Amino acid sequence: MSCLAILSRRTRYCSNSNRCAGPPRSPALQKGICMSASSNQVENIPGIQFVDHVAIAVKQGDLDNQVKAYTMLGFREIHREEVHGTDQVREALLQIGDGPNLIQLLEPLSPESPVQKIIEKNGGRPGVAHVAFRVENAQRAFDAMQNSGFKIIDAAPRAGSRGTTVFFVHPKSRADVPFGTLFEIVEEPESK
Repeated sequence: MSCLAILSRRTRYCSNSNRCAGPPRSPALQKGICMSASSNQVENIPGIQFVDHVAIAVKQGDLDNQVKAYTMLGFREIHREEVHGTDQVREALLQIGDGPNLIQLLEPLSPESPVQKIIEKNGGRPGVAHVAFRVENAQRAFDAMQNSGFKIIDAAPRAGSRGTTVFFVHPKSRADVPFGTLFEIVEEPESK
């Protein structure tokens, strides 16, 4: 259970400094990691707002079938694009309802695509490629993460699909606490 969820039921455990206090109820509370109950932003990384999307790697030639399967769950396709350069993917963005959280289906365009390598590491099966967080300003988030010692894959924020600015954070970014998941940081075009 997240610290924020716990705080919404037990606000007495979070002090004015937004550090969790009192009897620990979860690993997040034990480590003192939490979000302010009155804030939508994560401390220390400027501008993180919410999960933008979860990216799922799909086999080459299977994108349309995957989109059809998600539409049967109530999702609708809102964007499709081929992204060349180092990414080498065809993507479809899917949304359910009017919420900001998306599913991004990624189909490799070539054997050199990082998405193809994810599929190969997964025994030839599709699976989660990365989790993306929306930020107000990609450059500020990049600088803050770099200054905090995170291992960032990109040399600087760069152009992403749908006019976004993005950068990727390595799954083993922190030696003390490796994430184990590739993270993408996303700034929407209207944020600029």
